[in-house]
Amino acid sequence: MKKTKIVATIGPSSSSKETLKKMIEAGLNVCRINFSHGAHEDHKAVIDIIREINDELGTNVALLADLQGPKIRIGEVEDNGVLIEDGSELIFTTEKCMGTNKKVYLSYETFPQDVKVGDILLVDDGRFQLKVKSTDGKKEVVTIVEHGGILSSKKGVNLPNTAISLPSLTEKDRKDLEFALSLDIDWIGLSFVRSAQDIKELKKIIKAKKKHAKVIAKIEKPEAVWDIEDIIAETDGVMIARGDLGVEVPMEKVPNLQKKIIKLCRLHAKPTIVATQMMESMIKNFRPTRAEVNDVANAVMDGADAVMLSGETSIGDHPVDVIKAMVKIVLEVEANPEIYEKEELPEKNQERFITDSICFNAARMAKRVDAAGIITMTFSGYTAYKISSQRPKATTYVFTENRQILTQLNLVWGVIGFFYDQMESTDQTIKDCKAYLFEKDYLKKGDLVLNIASIPMEERGQSNMMKLSEV
Repeated sequence: MKKTKIVATIGPSSSSKETLKKMIEAGLNVCRINFSHGAHEDHKAVIDIIREINDELGTNVALLADLQGPKIRIGEVEDNGVLIEDGSELIFTTEKCMGTNKKVYLSYETFPQDVKVGDILLVDDGRFQLKVKSTDGKKEVVTIVEHGGILSSKKGVNLPNTAISLPSLTEKDRKDLEFALSLDIDWIGLSFVRSAQDIKELKKIIKAKKKHAKVIAKIEKPEAVWDIEDIIAETDGVMIARGDLGVEVPMEKVPNLQKKIIKLCRLHAKPTIVATQMMESMIKNFRPTRAEVNDVANAVMDGADAVMLSGETSIGDHPVDVIKAMVKIVLEVEANPEIYEKEELPEKNQERFITDSICFNAARMAKRVDAAGIITMTFSGYTAYKISSQRPKATTYVFTENRQILTQLNLVWGVIGFFYDQMESTDQTIKDCKAYLFEKDYLKKGDLVLNIASIPMEERGQSNMMKLSEV
């Protein structure tokens, strides 16, 4: 069984029940619902299908609702595209118009007030580069085209030098968020995070709705990189969204940023997703390029909890085959012993020191005795995150009566969750869990396992007990 999880974006290529079932059977763990595209009724139909499949297969595939955020785009352009020549002037206006090679509409109302002379505009993932020549401070900004080409409609715009004043949650995002929360989605992806305050505001809304969705901070702005430690402390998980990140910051910085963010997240026991262009050639091709194979492998070696597919599964020709290919790469890398046992001593004199110490020592003992599994009973899921962050070679089996966390934990490295609500006594629960895992072929006779629990169990307190036993 692979420990690194796979996230896949669901779209026209993958929204049928037959295809989704094959993807889940192939190794898909988290379905990403991209709110940049599609209507609510379409998303609900897909969510219902995924939950049907979970019931049929006994799986816990998670749902990630990815909010669009303040994505800046140009408007419609005439003739399906116009030639923007190097050295020419191009005006960006906040008044809607049909775009030409002289003027285009930009969906950013305060752009003329926020931008300054010399700022850079990158359009269509950096394929076009323009520099601000002047702004009237009201409606129009004049730019000089430094790298041009054929510009078509609705392309995204990145402003790496501009402090944008758009809110992190747009009006569209708030409607999408309300819809996602009404369906009890597991994870909410917040796009274009700039500071820890953005995360706090989203969590405040979730709490006010009395929902339990966890937050994924998408790192794709330079401001987020500057505030990364505070963002990681506040969020529940992180997505390294390398598409926009690689345009907003110099592209050569992305590999080191990826490694740094993954390490920081693991230290804080927060799951990380590495996303964008991982196996993009498989949108059309049956096999990935060798560079893509290495990219996925390196993300696993870096310690990512999950690797993500976007267009490959949403609009690609081979949504099931790309999952199978990714699983092969992940399993091959996970055969390397160097990716395991990342021991991190727990901090003393902090609120969860006892639980953290139990988790740390469980992972350490699992290594010493070559345990087949670490079994934990939990209600909040905290022990699962902490054990996972130590990257034990032993699989982490989580038993809980809290159905909400079962699917959430499907994003977390090395964790498999099961529903269990018969917690009569610690000894009986340990016996039941071992018997279940043996019966389902997760464990075999003679395997050593570590059990973590809270005593007394009925109080649902912090984990304070560890037991080593044989199956």
